[in-house]
Order: sequence, then structure tokens, then C-alpha cells
Amino acid sequence: MEQIIYTVLRTVLAFFIMMLIARILGKSTISQMTYHDFVAAITLGAFTANLAFNTKVDFWQMLSALITFGGIAYLLMVIALRSRPLRKWISGQPTILIQDGKILENNMRKLKITLDTLNQELREKNIFNIEEVHYAVLELNGKVSVLRKSDYLPVIHKDMNIPAGAKPSFPIELIMDGKIIDNNLQQNGITKEWLVSQAKTKGLSLQSVNYAVKSSNGHLYFDSYEDRVHNPVDEE
Repeated sequence: MEQIIYTVLRTVLAFFIMMLIARILGKSTISQMTYHDFVAAITLGAFTANLAFNTKVDFWQMLSALITFGGIAYLLMVIALRSRPLRKWISGQPTILIQDGKILENNMRKLKITLDTLNQELREKNIFNIEEVHYAVLELNGKVSVLRKSDYLPVIHKDMNIPAGAKPSFPIELIMDGKIIDNNLQQNGITKEWLVSQAKTKGLSLQSVNYAVKSSNGHLYFDSYEDRVHNPVDEE
């Protein structure tokens, strides 16, 4: 019983230490996953698992190793921010895959990227014809950025001399998981009475609303708990 309690306590402590280190390293480690971030994430995960479950290893030694490695990862992140030459070595640098509409086979081979993989990345950006691509760049986080040829670029209002409309605002979430977000209401001068009246126009009460948001164009969207979908897809 004592061993179980000891393991539980180690696991809880390991979780909170890892959360603290993740907060210190910042969101980039989670979202971008450059070379440095990938190594840091994998190694910190291994340290955390051993700290939680490997009772044969001394707790304080493992904790010291975890904190030391977290410090190294943080130091490398600071160095990468301040030194561009070292940043290239620590995080890598973007690589051009297509230039002036020509596929750079040498770069593809160095990165071990096949044409199938490249085509998949292009399709995910709604590009099904490779002839539309002027530039394609493999970014540090492993994603492919694409610049289409001018003939295939979408037309915007500026191209057609159409006056711009009202500047869109950031969406404002008003209700989430059935609970009113009071701070968002106060910061945007929205009253609960107004929200109630808007819900009523949709035939809803606030108690029946799961999610409500004021979109960037000013329109209100309400999602109720009762979906009223007669033939739902992938119902379990």
C-alpha cells in the first residue's frame, strides 16, 4: 500500500513539474516542434515517465536530471532567440521544395520527402495541380507554405477596386459549455438582457444554449443542447 501511495505522489509531482516546465518553455515548444523542440519534448517526456513510475531510480536524482534538462532546453531557446547563426543550427531553417515552378529534387532527397508526400501537402492546401505552385517551402515546424503562380491567385476586393467594408472584429465568445462568460460581456458592453432577447428571437432560452459567439461580422451564432439533427453522421 505504501508503494502505491509513493508511486501516486511521484506521478502527481511529475505531472505538475512537467506543466511548470512547459509553461516556462512557452507555446512554441508545443505548436512549432522545431529540431530543438522535438528533442526537448521527447526527452522531457521520458524523464517525466521515469520520475513517475521508475521507483528503482532515486527520486531526487531523477528530479535533478529533469530540472537540468529543462534548464538546458530553456537556455537553447534563449540562445536561438538572440543569435541568428546559432538559431539555424538549433532550430534548423526553412527549405525550398519548389522554386519558380520547378521541383528541387536535391532538396527533396536531402529531406527524404517523396513526391507523394509533397502532393499530399499541396492537396491539404486545396492545390490539386502542381503547375499552380510558384514557390513551396518546408517550414521549421514541418509544414509546407505555398505561393501560387499569379494566374492562380484568388481575386480580392482591391484587384476589382471594390471599396472595403467595415473592419472585421475578433469573434467574441458569450456562452461556452452552457455558462455565460461574464468577462467577455463586460469588456464588450454586452448585457445579459440583450443576450436573453437575442436568444429568444431564435426560440431559445439561455439554459438551452451550449455555445454562443458573436462572429467577426457581428452575427450571433447559437448552438443549443438539442441538435435536432434527424440523421446524424457517425453517431455512436
